[in-house]
Amino acid sequence: MYFLKNDYSEGAHPAVMAALERTNLEATVGYGLDPYCAAAAEAIRRRFACPGADVHFLVGGTQTNFTAISAFLRPWEAVVAASTAHIAVHESGAIEATGHKVYVLPTPDGKLTPALIREAVMAHRTGTEEHMVLPRMVYLSESTELGTVYTLDELTAIRGVCRELGLYLYLDGARLSCALTCGSCGIEPEDLPRLCDAFYIGGTKNGLLFGEALVIVREEFKPYFRNCLKQRGAMLAKGRLLGVQFQAAMEDDLWLRLGEHANRMAAGLREGIRAAGWSFLADSPTNQIFPIFPQTMVDRLAADFAFEEFDALPGGMRAIRLVTSWATTEETVSAFLAALRG
Repeated sequence: MYFLKNDYSEGAHPAVMAALERTNLEATVGYGLDPYCAAAAEAIRRRFACPGADVHFLVGGTQTNFTAISAFLRPWEAVVAASTAHIAVHESGAIEATGHKVYVLPTPDGKLTPALIREAVMAHRTGTEEHMVLPRMVYLSESTELGTVYTLDELTAIRGVCRELGLYLYLDGARLSCALTCGSCGIEPEDLPRLCDAFYIGGTKNGLLFGEALVIVREEFKPYFRNCLKQRGAMLAKGRLLGVQFQAAMEDDLWLRLGEHANRMAAGLREGIRAAGWSFLADSPTNQIFPIFPQTMVDRLAADFAFEEFDALPGGMRAIRLVTSWATTEETVSAFLAALRG
């Protein structure tokens, strides 16, 4: 069975595993106060050109999102997101469980625009705001759940409308490395602290056993954030396991090279599928692609390949999601395309 279902099922990149093995018997202080977390945080601050940022390490993406959003918002404030956003679809109401509404906006490509954001906010500024939940934060994913990316110009425009309307901008970077290396994004790591109030760098879906690095840029978000980590169950006692992994990932930009590999494998699939005459649900330049096949073909492919069945479409057609990772091989790509031709 060839695996194209997600980008987090393999263990970890050998360099990450080697770092964990090398430090396995060391004894350090806990809760992220160890030298490895400090070194990894400093490496991130250097790479993203944000010397004054706070960096916190958490285990997973959902945990990072609900911990950050609950800490940054007041109880009557809401977060604006695309209808396909991870916090709206795949987190079992985690944000709402912390007392914050997710105000979702339908989009064809998983991306918000300044016009959509402005419309959502102005609908809540009616002169009776004390009776309403107020949009206060914009949530973006880079790349999105449809594999699409915000360009530098698009992210800059959203930053502009956020400043105009007094909104925070938070970026979910679970697949950030794939976005930055896809060739059509135009965003450099140092752009993110300039444009975002907070963002995180994904590790779970990019060659780590587990882990995300939350970068807090906005000064008012920094005080007492560790208290929120502890209260939300997000402070790992063996915190150095996160620091060791991120230190290895940041060395020689391994984290970017892993995203680049995943994109290259997806590009091979995309080009082969397109050459065979099939279309796609979304125009994704990253490691998630959504080809459309007849359901009968999907059923045959499922015998040898693990993937997610996505939208059912008219005429017996089905969009599926193929996801490549840092560990996907050329053999897997070739096998899928051969099966498609067969």
